[in-house]
Amino acid sequence: MERKAWMIRLNAEKIDAYKQLHAKAWPSILEQITACNIRNYSIFLREPENLLVGIYEYHGTDLDTDMTRMGEDPDTRRWWALTDPCQTPLDSAQAGEWWVPMEEVFHLD
Repeated sequence: MERKAWMIRLNAEKIDAYKQLHAKAWPSILEQITACNIRNYSIFLREPENLLVGIYEYHGTDLDTDMTRMGEDPDTRRWWALTDPCQTPLDSAQAGEWWVPMEEVFHLD
């Protein structure tokens, strides 16, 4: 199992819409996340900076393949069409990055 954390900025004018979407996340999205070997997934919001931090455990053996499979799922693509306009990559994001990875520097089990 690998623990992963990612960060992105949430657009201030989209905070309510983003929260409403996630309060009623589609069952097919939740099923796809699970099918791609992701467990214990949470997204946290820090205001007023409007930073989102996503944290999850990856229980698979090939994260790249699972993420590709997720990105090819039609419902996931429709979900992202709603959530992506709510977000802005951080200034430090590399070309092509959306959510940027974070380094785990401490964990207590």
